[in-house]
Parts: sequence; C-alpha cells; structure tokens
Amino acid sequence: MNADKIIEKFKKNILIAEKMSKYSWFNLGGPADIFFKPKDKDQLINFLKEAKNLDKSITLLGAGSNTLIRDKGCKGIVIKLSPKFARINISEPNIIEVGAATLDKSLARFASEHSLSGFEFLSCIPGSVGGAIVMNSGCYGDDISKIIASVKTVDFQGKEHEFKKKDINFFYRGNDMPKNHIIISAKFKGTPSKKEDILLKQKRFLDEKKISQPSQIKTCGSTFKNPENLKAWKLIKDSQCQLIRCGGASISEKHYNFFVNEGNASSKDIEDLIKKVQNQVEKKFNIQLDLEIKIIGEQ
Repeated sequence: MNADKIIEKFKKNILIAEKMSKYSWFNLGGPADIFFKPKDKDQLINFLKEAKNLDKSITLLGAGSNTLIRDKGCKGIVIKLSPKFARINISEPNIIEVGAATLDKSLARFASEHSLSGFEFLSCIPGSVGGAIVMNSGCYGDDISKIIASVKTVDFQGKEHEFKKKDINFFYRGNDMPKNHIIISAKFKGTPSKKEDILLKQKRFLDEKKISQPSQIKTCGSTFKNPENLKAWKLIKDSQCQLIRCGGASISEKHYNFFVNEGNASSKDIEDLIKKVQNQVEKKFNIQLDLEIKIIGEQ
C-alpha cells in the first residue's frame, strides 16, 4: 500500500503538514509531513503494519516537555499517542497499570489517592509516562527505574512486546530498550503508605521546585544532563554563560540549565545557544555537556 492509500485509510487520525510548534513546550518547530494520532492500540498496530513498507522515518512525540523541534519540521511520519492511551488503574495489589500518554503528575496523584508511595517525585516532572520511561526521569533522589515493574511496547513493524524490569538496563536519563519501539503502557509497583505522608512529601518536592525552577515560560526544562558529581547549572554559571543570548533565546535567571524562548526565538536560536554554552563550558573546564532535551527534525 502506498502513502496516499495509507493516508486515505487512516484519514480521520492523520494530519498533513501539521505545525509542530503547538506540541512543544518551547512553542517552536516546523511542520510534520504526516502526523498520526492513533485512537487506540489496534489502530496503531494496523497503521504500523501498513506503513512498514514505506521508505519513511518514524519519529515519536510525547508531551513535548523536553523536545526541541527544528524549524524545518519532521520528514516522514510523526506519531503522538491519543488520550485513549492515558488510562490508569490498579491491576493487582500495589501495582498501577498506566497508559503511556498519561501525564506524570496524573500518575503521582492517582498513586497518592490509593495510598501508594514511591511516585511523589513524578508530581514535579512535566511530560508523559512514556517519555519518563524513555528518559528514566527523576529528581530528588528518585527515578522511574525504582518503581517500574514492566513495559509494553509495539515495534515499528506492528508487533507487540513486553519487557519485565529485569530485562531493562536503566541508567542516568536513559535505558537500553530498543529505539524502534513505541511504549504503549507500563506497570509500576508502589509501597503502601499513609496518604497524609505521601501528600506531605509531594508538597515538599513541589515547594522546592517552585523556589529553584522557573514557571510559566516557554522552556523544556533541564537542557543538559548533570555530569557525574557535578551540576550543569553551576558549570554554566562558572563559565559566565548566563548572559549569552542568541536571537530570542536566553538562559533563565532562576535556573541556568533552563533555556527560554522569549517569544520571538526560532529553534535555531535555541540550538545555537546550546552549542555556545557547550563550547564555553568545555573551554573553561574541559567537560562536554550532554543534552537532556531531545532535538528532532530536519537541519
């Protein structure tokens, strides 16, 4: 089946030349050639089986909270899961089963409502559960690897898979799961605890975040990973990078690892700012800052 026939078959869930800026917290990015938002798992599988013979790349997009989309947009196919992938329930004692499109803060809230601890840190992390698994997101000493039980995926050929925790090697801001798999759901194991203790811990985390991180700005959070035993924001500060600007892109005064679209930036401005900071930090400390945000699209 050629591309035109696939587009016709799935036309209710496909957009052509869809502007990607609305899907990124930077509010930046050019169009996607084919933007597919599957209504459910079966439709996702059917689409992938039809599309596997096309010579088109597939790009996955979560909540866009840590993604910079380039100005020229994305060639090929962009897949973003629909709200039908955001279901959440208790599947067995102390186990929460959750769709990949569920927001991290929604999972944290659900866990607290059911008196399950271990999820409090997720109240501070923007984005979706699928992205959090890919990134092994974490803060305040906790991360996804500590609570994950299993992950279900669909590969780009349309085949379903399940990975148990023992099958996945998690590391700082990542894991070794196949890159050509789409996470559709996961199970997490919580620890029974008093609801008031869970809510108190969440509040402490959120209060600390409010003090240390900017809000209500166009940013995708931490730009760089922290090098081992170091803080990226401090390396940026000590390299006198905090006043560097590129077009409409600047560095937050509240947290130097947060880069900001002031309203008139391009994706190139953000990327140029990233490169300038990387170069200046490397020149000063001989340390290469690795990206925590994801950059997608055509250069």
